[in-house]
Amino acid sequence: MNLSFGVKTLIVIICILFSALVGIVAGWMSHEPGGRKRDAALVGGGTFGGTLPLCLLVLTSLGVL
Repeated sequence: MNLSFGVKTLIVIICILFSALVGIVAGWMSHEPGGRKRDAALVGGGTFGGTLPLCLLVLTSLGVL
């Protein structure tokens, strides 16, 4: 695909927002009542860090980026 720079930028921003949403949900699901919030934040951050490259890799493989 031959997309303009602006469209590619919007796609990357959408990937970042999707990864942030996945990280928030993962952190929320891993939090236990009475547990430390720091552990849930680490899980969420790790999930964000794993989801973002995966999304970008898939879009690059499809030829979008």
